[in-house]
Amino acid sequence: VLRSLGIPTRVITNFNSAHDRNINLSIDKYIDISGKTLHLTEDSVWNFHVWNESWFIRRDLGSFYDGWQVLDATPQETSKGMYQCGPASTRAIKEGDVNLDYDSSFVFAAVNADYVTWICYSNKRKERIYSDTRKIGKFISTKAVGTNSRVDVTANYKYPEVKEISFKISYSQYKNSLMDDRKILVTAV
Repeated sequence: VLRSLGIPTRVITNFNSAHDRNINLSIDKYIDISGKTLHLTEDSVWNFHVWNESWFIRRDLGSFYDGWQVLDATPQETSKGMYQCGPASTRAIKEGDVNLDYDSSFVFAAVNADYVTWICYSNKRKERIYSDTRKIGKFISTKAVGTNSRVDVTANYKYPEVKEISFKISYSQYKNSLMDDRKILVTAV
């Protein structure tokens, strides 16, 4: 319909798409001490989910948010009392502006939520045992114009994922680095 009105529109596919029912920006899985899944949340991860993007000028949000906007024709949740999703700015999603209207927090979670596993003990205590910050929102794609090739648009939704690197330094190296920082501070003053 939007294309027939002259509005640029394209289909987007998100693989490992999070469905964050409680909008806490994490997909929580609960298990008992034997490893059995407990159904304590309605969060889920779908193999993929498809929505549309359309190109809009956003006078309501400001020009920073102009450009591609997410519109989901098959929303699974209500938004402001109706089954609707969008138009959520892809720029807002990438920048983590989850407090904007138009379901930006829901779409942000669909492509960026953390996947967290909790173990629940019999005394109602729970403990986080696993967290994956890179599982959700993979190969976000659209079809190339004029061909059947895939175009990766993941960079429109999120910054590149970085590998975690642990640095081990001795206490004396740490202490010396603090001294260097102090020298810089004194020099700057």
